[in-house]
Amino acid sequence: MREIHRSWSTDPAVRHKAAAGGTLTALGRYLLDSGRVEAVLHVRADNRKPWLTTSTISRTSDEVLGGAQSRYGPSAPLVNVHRLLDEGTRFAVIAKPCDISAIRALARIDSRVDRLVPYMLTIFCGGVPNAHIAKAIMRHHGVDEQDVELFRWRGEGWPGPLRVGTRDGAIYDMTYEDAWRGKKYGYGIQFRCKICPDAVGEVADISATDGWTLRDGKPIYEEAPGTNATIVRTRAGEELLHAAIAVGCLDVSPASIEEIEQMHVKNHPHRKLGASAALFALRLMGQRAIRAPGYRTADALKRAGLRTLFRQFAGTIGRVKAGENREHLI
Repeated sequence: MREIHRSWSTDPAVRHKAAAGGTLTALGRYLLDSGRVEAVLHVRADNRKPWLTTSTISRTSDEVLGGAQSRYGPSAPLVNVHRLLDEGTRFAVIAKPCDISAIRALARIDSRVDRLVPYMLTIFCGGVPNAHIAKAIMRHHGVDEQDVELFRWRGEGWPGPLRVGTRDGAIYDMTYEDAWRGKKYGYGIQFRCKICPDAVGEVADISATDGWTLRDGKPIYEEAPGTNATIVRTRAGEELLHAAIAVGCLDVSPASIEEIEQMHVKNHPHRKLGASAALFALRLMGQRAIRAPGYRTADALKRAGLRTLFRQFAGTIGRVKAGENREHLI
């Protein structure tokens, strides 16, 4: 890690629309407006089925803004990578940590990546739910999916409501606490996410997550002006962030790794520190497991502690026995 900040877009419209502070949206817009890239590869809500997510290529800053806000569900942002490489387009990628890892892996066998993809930006990922969670939310509101015109997971405030809008103008909102903490419906994370060792985007140039307000060392989710916690990981990311600050696209304030750990203590550390136990459980059960080159196994084992390791090991064994490692496509 080269730098850690709280950050937010200086454009009030971007900051309000975005899921948090609009940092990644602001950076994507800056990259296009400055001519550093010709396109930004990211995702947005599907036009026909807005509870689903589709890959998109933005070539203007307004198009980037149109794809702002978090999307909780399966997505395949990289389906257009080879198209852009074949076109010789210089582009940035804003995607999940696993997607950024895939781009880095591609770079090892395709020299065009290093030449044409100068910036890779990501989020902190709590895991991707399957598409059925969106349908469960619609059922919770008594809404038929054919009548849905808007499905917004976050944004229009921070954290903003989870909003379902119908074609006849009806609006159904849930607060962040009700949607993600109250669990009025099942929240099924894909199995692959439960064994992922990198929810924080270690191989990206910049990682941005919610910069939650802390009270007595714990995050609170009251509505407030959106703020990200941003980790700069590479020299390219450092230069980009400072350039965006210099032209007035972003504001920043101090943050520490201890604060980020407090903000996200409930989901990221256990999976990362316990990943080796989960992967060992898979191999012990004769199941396929991912490889994670560069994962600091010895350090993770020392920091995890027996309780975390046992939970990850036993949890993985139980999921394999239940067949949960055989996923539906969506």
